[in-house]
Amino acid sequence: MKTPLSSPVMNLNLYNLLLFVLGGVFIIQLFYYFYFFARLAFYTPKKKLKSQQHPVSVIICARNEDENLARNLPGVLVQHYPSTFEVIVVDDQSTDDTRYVLEQLKKTFRFLRSVEIKQEALHIPGKKYPLSVGVREARHEILLFTDADCVPASEHWIEKMQYAYEDQTEIVLGYGAYHKKKGMLNRFIRFETFHTAIQYLSYALAGIPYMGVGRNLSYRKQLFFRHKGFSSIRQIPGGDDDLFVNLAAHRHNTAVVIDPEAITRSVPKSSWKEWFRQKRRHYTTAKYYKPKHKFLLGLYALSHFLFYPLLVLCAVWYNWKIAIAVFLIRTITQWVIFSRCMHKLDEKDLKPWILFFDIALFFYYTIFSFSLFRKPAAKW
Repeated sequence: MKTPLSSPVMNLNLYNLLLFVLGGVFIIQLFYYFYFFARLAFYTPKKKLKSQQHPVSVIICARNEDENLARNLPGVLVQHYPSTFEVIVVDDQSTDDTRYVLEQLKKTFRFLRSVEIKQEALHIPGKKYPLSVGVREARHEILLFTDADCVPASEHWIEKMQYAYEDQTEIVLGYGAYHKKKGMLNRFIRFETFHTAIQYLSYALAGIPYMGVGRNLSYRKQLFFRHKGFSSIRQIPGGDDDLFVNLAAHRHNTAVVIDPEAITRSVPKSSWKEWFRQKRRHYTTAKYYKPKHKFLLGLYALSHFLFYPLLVLCAVWYNWKIAIAVFLIRTITQWVIFSRCMHKLDEKDLKPWILFFDIALFFYYTIFSFSLFRKPAAKW
């Protein structure tokens, strides 16, 4: 006697349900590729009828970053920018030789300014207080942020980033990449960073900006004060970049810069353990995004997470020809769009690894989904 689970009707229903769910996940994935990511893949900046070179204040916060400042700060100081710019380094209670490195550089670069913070700000964890000090000290309306461990990819970084400003523009999002090194860890870190970037840049191009990265971010000083700085997110250790953008950005005031000369690069983590700790800290701020952003990001991640398991189940239990057809359509679509995006973001060497790392993201989502429920760390 057959059990209900082994009946032909029950099996047919399970097969239909499997095919229905796979089809839904497949359509969702194609929607994100064509509606969002294709905007970046085929993006061409509009030619401006008139352009203006705004005075710019570059702000860098540093705590015990003497080696990074000695290595990377000259790349910021030698920028070719016809208009006025200043570089402000906020020294947040450093106990190393940061002060002496800055003093030596100021002898050559008169527009370099340093602000020293000598004690911790109570109840304001992370970088928010030193960043606020830097904004307050800035002489110019256009603020451009990067980190002490970052270096611009070219001497035209400031020029390219400020060029995106128009009358209504208040936020400009750039790409903060990592240096190219040998090894699988470096490739995966860069691919994951690229994968994050195509999301926040494409969403911004679609009129749904939701985050930026402090390694390469610009906004107006007036915007910062209009939103009372970081007051609404001061209790959260992180989020001085992504949460502020999530709070202040909208479709009419946000622009992106997609240009290899406008990229900043920093040194990636050298061990899986260090990188895991860094990413886990980053993901603790995503829970504070606006509901519509959490929905869009969550739906994409869920569809990505489910795609490969459902594909395998379909091939084994239902029809391998359908599974192969779905796989090929998605893979070709993804490769065309991702490879074009990689050209624009100067990550061309990652193209042969697209499929491999796309599968690896299944495990990535499995591991880091739990970080959404963790309490943020108190240090920056």
